[in-house]
Parts: sequence; C-alpha cells; structure tokens
Amino acid sequence: MTDWQELSHAYGPAGDVPALLARIDAERDPELWSELWSALCHQGSVYSASFAALPWLADTAAVDDREQAVQALYLAGAVLAGTGQAHGAGDVRARYASEIATLLTLVNRHLRTATGGSEYIDLLESMLGIEGVPGWGEELAWGLGNEEYEIACPGCESDLFVVLAEGGFFTSSGEYSLPDTDAATTRPLRPAAPAALDGIGRRLHDLALSDGRSEVAHLLTYVFGAATCPDCDTDFAVPDRIVSDLLP
Repeated sequence: MTDWQELSHAYGPAGDVPALLARIDAERDPELWSELWSALCHQGSVYSASFAALPWLADTAAVDDREQAVQALYLAGAVLAGTGQAHGAGDVRARYASEIATLLTLVNRHLRTATGGSEYIDLLESMLGIEGVPGWGEELAWGLGNEEYEIACPGCESDLFVVLAEGGFFTSSGEYSLPDTDAATTRPLRPAAPAALDGIGRRLHDLALSDGRSEVAHLLTYVFGAATCPDCDTDFAVPDRIVSDLLP
C-alpha cells in the first residue's frame, strides 16, 4: 500500500493526494484536475508522488466518462515524459510497466476517436510521453496548439519564433502580427516533403493521415521541415531546434 506521506509533490509531503483523487472520482470537477496537475506536474517538474499516481491514472483512463479518461491520459503522458528528471522514484518504467502498457493501449484507442484537432494533438503528445520519446512528449502539443515554437538560432543565438499559423508559416526574429508581418524580420518555412520524412516525423505524419487528420499531417511537414534565421541567414532543421533544450 502506498504511504503517500513519505512521498512528495510540488508543495511538500503528498499525504493530501488520496483525498484529492477521491474528490476527482466523485465530483468530476475540472478545477480539481488543475489542482492535481499543479501538485504532480508543476510546470513540467515531476516528483515521487507523480509516479505513485500512475495506477490511479490508468484506472481513470479506462472509465466510460471520456472527459475524465482523456484528462487522465494527458496527465499520465506529462508525468511519464519527466522520467529522466531527478525525482527519487527509482526505475519508474520498470516498476509501473503494467500501468504504462494499459495507458498506451488506452491513449491509442482515444486517439482514434478524438473529438477535434486540439484533442488529437494533445493525445498524440500524451502517447509520446507514455512511450518515452525524448523531447516530443513535452513539446509537440504546446507548439502546435499555440501556433508557434520559441527557439534559438544555432548560428547567432537570436531568439526566434517558428510560426505555424493559418496566416503564414515562417520564422520571425521579433514580435509579429498576422497577417501584416515584416518581410525584413521573417523568412518562410520550408516544409518537408512527406516522402522525405523519416524517424519520428514520418511516424507522426503517417499516423495523422491514417487517422484522417490531414490538417495535423500538413502542420507536421513544417514542424519537421527547415528554416532560415532572419538575422544571420543560417539554415537549420526545425525539429533539431525544438528539442535542443530538452535532450541531454
């Protein structure tokens, strides 16, 4: 049996977690999920209590209430994306192998029946986090959902925006305003040809197409494409810069 008081979360000893989990089961209140996220995955940081919650998250992901199930998958993906952090929980993937296998089955099931593009992208990121794919389990959905990634140029180290918006696909070296972007401070992105994609880019693109998410597949050709820095004209691969701060 889990001794929650011996575990920790973002605010100290985790003895209050079981009561919070019970309230989420009973009340179905989105604010309670926010409270749980804040304790177990605070700004991407995870703790010993975060992993101890995986059995409950796996059970919740299996319920018929889709909103509850999807929320559990989102949090489980974010927690498991942090297994490489210093958290004092030991070999998490070995200890919770059964729960991880269950979560992976469930996230794939819900991915196929996502209610919209945003939910699909969030579940795609959760899938990568549960699988332990470096970097993308933390970064994929944030950039696609916000229509931009903030990166550093590998040449001059300028702060850049990689913009993936309906009004344009480009890099910008400063604040931008769609559709009136300044051509002097932007450069168009160069999407990857789908046939030229490989690795995780090819896998995600093909998966989106097979799931009927052509709009997501289109965005991914830019995420895994190439760009030019408006300040120094350095060419670079977009995915390398997106994950550069996250990989060892």
